[in-house]
Amino acid sequence: MKHRYLGSSGLKISEIAYGNWLTHGSQVENDAATACVHAALDAGITTFDTADVYANTVAESVLGEALAGQRRESLEIFTKVYWPTGPQGPNDVGLSRKHIMESINGSLQRLGTDYVDLYQAHRFDTETPLEETMQAFADVVRQGKALYIGVSEWTADQIRAGHALAKDLGVQLISNQPQYSMLWRVIEGEVVPTSAELGVSQIVWSPIAQGVLTGKYKPGEALPEGSRATDAKGGARMIDRFMNDEVLGAVQQLTPVAAELDLSMAQLAVAWVLQNENVAAAIIGASRPEQVHENVAASGVTIPAELMARIDQTLAAVAVTDPGKTAENAPAGRPV
Repeated sequence: MKHRYLGSSGLKISEIAYGNWLTHGSQVENDAATACVHAALDAGITTFDTADVYANTVAESVLGEALAGQRRESLEIFTKVYWPTGPQGPNDVGLSRKHIMESINGSLQRLGTDYVDLYQAHRFDTETPLEETMQAFADVVRQGKALYIGVSEWTADQIRAGHALAKDLGVQLISNQPQYSMLWRVIEGEVVPTSAELGVSQIVWSPIAQGVLTGKYKPGEALPEGSRATDAKGGARMIDRFMNDEVLGAVQQLTPVAAELDLSMAQLAVAWVLQNENVAAAIIGASRPEQVHENVAASGVTIPAELMARIDQTLAAVAVTDPGKTAENAPAGRPV
């Protein structure tokens, strides 16, 4: 397993991280979740990503239990705050000082640790002054409850503003966690150049496009039983944008590229995002240990320039590149 620096900091993280967004506490039984975490550890993964909103806080508890007994200093544990948790009262959401200070305490308790290595703003909060948010994050760092701060799905302008405030407050904003894959490239136009300038890395989620880039979905064929596309709990909605014959047909054309590199389609997809120098890690999820073992084989792979160009050409008509998509799902601002 290769490790990379996170942003301009001295923190090194495994270039493949393990995340438990749609699995722990919901789709996967706890025993299976623990087996996947242990498979990740055995494969050399040291970086684990979660969030308080996943399974309404249960995912953090499952991860904490799975990591119990491991040497804490050998791990990088990340979590996030923003989305509603608990009974979802008026202050159980957002990036107010109240919600941040209460949420970090809950996350630490569930994870069974005194601190997280990275505490991330899960979205930009248009209803709370950014100064309030960043001051609260700075206090979390000064209290020793987090070592660094990051954000998720922020636009280039939001990252720049947050980074400037963090610097003024004497803390390090070192990462952004966006969706990024061969099919979803919206960060390349603005977010990546801005982040590279500021010393901020990307920790990308869904590098396999929720399974679409494995090639298991074929145009004109029935959906595989038990696949993400058949998950009525929300998985199907997440990949609906990719489930058309044009996209699925283009993905099938990548099979020879993967074969030329002696990779599976999933490994090719993970290796592809890691070719971007601004990407510090690709987050993988798993419902079975063998999925972890397959995906970690993408670590250290170099895709030759001519094959990168072939991938670009193959997916040119179906890849989403509009930078405006980053802010598309942002919440509305504070009522006037």
